[in-house]
Amino acid sequence: MLHSTSININKSQNKCGAGCGAEKELLTDTKARKCKAGDKPVSVGGVPGLRFEPSSQNGRGKFTLRFVSPETRKRRDMGLGTYPHVSIAQARATALQYKALIADGIDPIDQRERDARIQEQENNIPTFATACEKVFADISPAFKNNKHKQQWINTLRSYAIPKIGNVTVDQLRIADFADALRPIWLTKPETASRLKQRCERVMLWCIAQGYIEHNPVSSVSALLPKQPKKRDRVQHFPAVAWRDLPSAAKQLFQADNMTCGKQALLFLILTAARSGEVRGATWDEIDFPNNVWSIPAHRTKTGKPHNVPLSPPALNLLKHRKPFAHEGPLVFSKSGRSPLSDMTLSKILRDSKIASDTAQRFATVHGFRSSFRDWASENGYARDLAERALAHAIKSETESAYHRTDLLEQRRDMMENWGSFALKQSIISL
Repeated sequence: MLHSTSININKSQNKCGAGCGAEKELLTDTKARKCKAGDKPVSVGGVPGLRFEPSSQNGRGKFTLRFVSPETRKRRDMGLGTYPHVSIAQARATALQYKALIADGIDPIDQRERDARIQEQENNIPTFATACEKVFADISPAFKNNKHKQQWINTLRSYAIPKIGNVTVDQLRIADFADALRPIWLTKPETASRLKQRCERVMLWCIAQGYIEHNPVSSVSALLPKQPKKRDRVQHFPAVAWRDLPSAAKQLFQADNMTCGKQALLFLILTAARSGEVRGATWDEIDFPNNVWSIPAHRTKTGKPHNVPLSPPALNLLKHRKPFAHEGPLVFSKSGRSPLSDMTLSKILRDSKIASDTAQRFATVHGFRSSFRDWASENGYARDLAERALAHAIKSETESAYHRTDLLEQRRDMMENWGSFALKQSIISL
């Protein structure tokens, strides 16, 4: 330890007043107030290495603790505040605390910087609501479907944020998330499972940001009752039983009442396509010479292009729509530019009271894909053909890597037979 500079107490040599800097004397307020600008640093006394350095104003100065770092073995000066804002007694007490750290092998300057960083981080810890919005802003560009994107954040806004949104993420415990999930855990298990996943995603982001060390959501199931198994809670879209499809089509489609919405619904049935794909179909996707509807990758659920072989009734339906092509790019649109809403097709089924295979529920638009799938199985078509027609993703990565063909030509005969079957009782001319 370096020794403090000795100061001669002779009044003729002392620039800081009588006895101000004596090595063995304690610095007092009286002596400190008599110090003048430009005086040399003096020992405070009571703590080795604690010095008082007069400032540019009389009676003012700063406290410095000079020590040898136990970590680097280099001499360091550590500021302890300015006088008289920091009293001499406070400076001594603080210096003693830091000397204790030095004795334990800790550099007090480095420790103070570490403490400051921790404090700054604690001051910047976001609430759960803020963290949700920041995570959503980061991940939302990756969503292909705007509806799914909004569902992601709306689930959090509806069920979690009202309960725990104002709590900083470092204060959230397992029980807090259990309380947010409990009201829907059994009554809306699918929604609850998604909410849990999204809460976990937010808290993982908080770990990555350094706000927390552990994810409380990972253990939340321990505080909640067991949910029913997924196979027991899956609700299929109510569908027209495949054998009843011809009579349902006869009920739905009359020659004198084929509105744009009904034409879109019929095209959906004939192609076994998804509602959004049909409602967003454009004329440049229709290849009339080759009788193919080519749906681009950005409009499919799988993110891959899908080619649909068009049966004679599907082609004839498009030809009935062709006179409206000059109004805009969309095939099924009253203006050619604004797509039909999903509710338009659903309303047609509801108004016509089309029965389904689910008791006390009308058929749904998406259910026609199930009707087609059952028809294909019951009529001996290979599973691969039916799955390709529905544009289902291949779950096996190995199978997907080797299965490059879409079996377009093999699917033509199947789709023609499906169209003939669906309309065998109808009197519309297509």
